[in-house]
Amino acid sequence: MFKVSVLDVKTASPILQELVSEVVLPGEEGELSIMDFHQPIISCLKDGSIRIDNKAPIVIKSGVASMRDNQLVILVEK
Repeated sequence: MFKVSVLDVKTASPILQELVSEVVLPGEEGELSIMDFHQPIISCLKDGSIRIDNKAPIVIKSGVASMRDNQLVILVEK
């Protein structure tokens, strides 16, 4: 399990903050799956859906994701 924080870039308000086992992101060059202890990365996100475990997808227009020290922070424009 790792901590994920999804934040709305316009309001800086949290959309989701919790411990999860997998996140699938709409990367610019295809889907990007993030799991526990993933290597540090920074990735731009395109229009699509963020899928987190078995929760309802979060639809975004664009965003940026950063994974470091087993914490994933995602800034999104909805």
